[in-house]
This record gives sequence, structure tokens and C-alpha cells, in this order.
Amino acid sequence: MTPEPILSISPLGATLPFKADVPAGVDVDSIVAEVAADGVSAPASIEGDLLATVQRAQENGIDLGIVVVPDNPRHDSQLRDLATAVGAEDGGTVLVLSPGQVGSFSDTISRVTLEAGQDTTYTGNPVVAANNFVDTLVGPQAPWSLITVVLIVIVAAGAAVTAAAKVRRRNRVKAVDSSDDVDSSNDANAAPAPRT
Repeated sequence: MTPEPILSISPLGATLPFKADVPAGVDVDSIVAEVAADGVSAPASIEGDLLATVQRAQENGIDLGIVVVPDNPRHDSQLRDLATAVGAEDGGTVLVLSPGQVGSFSDTISRVTLEAGQDTTYTGNPVVAANNFVDTLVGPQAPWSLITVVLIVIVAAGAAVTAAAKVRRRNRVKAVDSSDDVDSSNDANAAPAPRT
């Protein structure tokens, strides 16, 4: 009797990356070319104001590209995918805005900071949204490294105090036990008390 072979099926999605899902009707190559040329891919009516925002970001050390798409995609993640596709070609930080959704990518700024900036962009006005985004990126940030170090020190101090209290309690219990042993041995050697 021969054993049956064990069949193993690897989930294909776990081994292959997903293709970027960008909004329908968007020409990524033309957007990349526009962003590479001047930092903005948007309707002509707002391009000048967005160029000023890109310039302000550059003055603060941020290589920013801004993309405005005319319609909301099916999923907001499609705007992040579009930002990632543009950023993969052009680098830097990319903000993609639609009338009611936003996506971003950066190879230099943390996701936490990007999402904090995104939270300020839901204005319905791409110029105001882009300026709010830049304000967040160039504004003061929470000192996460310092906060982490302080929390580690507090936890370590708490652990040290707990360990010291435990050792002290154990020594106190040993001292009480040894004095009980001395008292009981003295009681055993002592003469019985007279009856009255």
C-alpha cells in the first residue's frame, strides 16, 4: 500500500504583489510627465495656485508633487495607489486629491505624518487642501522618539521598584520565619509551666 501524495496549494495572492489599482480613465504616464515637469498635474484653472504650494513645500525641504483628479474613484485606496505609482517614478512626496477623497505617498515622510496631513485636506477645494497638507508637513511634529524613551524609562523604573519590593518582602518573610524557628526551639527546651 503506497501512501497518497500530499498536495500543497500555495495561495497565489500571498506570493505575488497586487497590481496598483488606479482610478478608471487616469493616464499614469501623462500624470508622471506633468509632475516631473513642474510638480503639478491639475486643471489649468488651479495649476498656478498649486505651483505656489509646491514651491512653498520645496522651500521647507519637501519635494512635493500634487495631482488633482476630476472624479472620486470607487475606493479611496486607488488615490494612494496612484500617488505610489507617481512617486515610484518621480520620487519625493505625492499628494493626490479628488473632490472628496485623498491619497498620498512619500519616500521621506512617515505614514503617520502623511495621514495627519491628509486629515486636513477634506475641504472640497484642492488649493486649500494642498496648503493644509503642506502646513501639517512643515509644522511641528510630536517628538515620538523622546516620548518612546520616556515611556521606556517609566516602565523600567516601575519594574525596578517592583523587583526591589519583592526582594524586600522575601527577606522580611525569611527573617520572621527564622525568628519563629528560634522561638519554637526555645519553647521546646523550656520546662513546662507549673499547674496551679
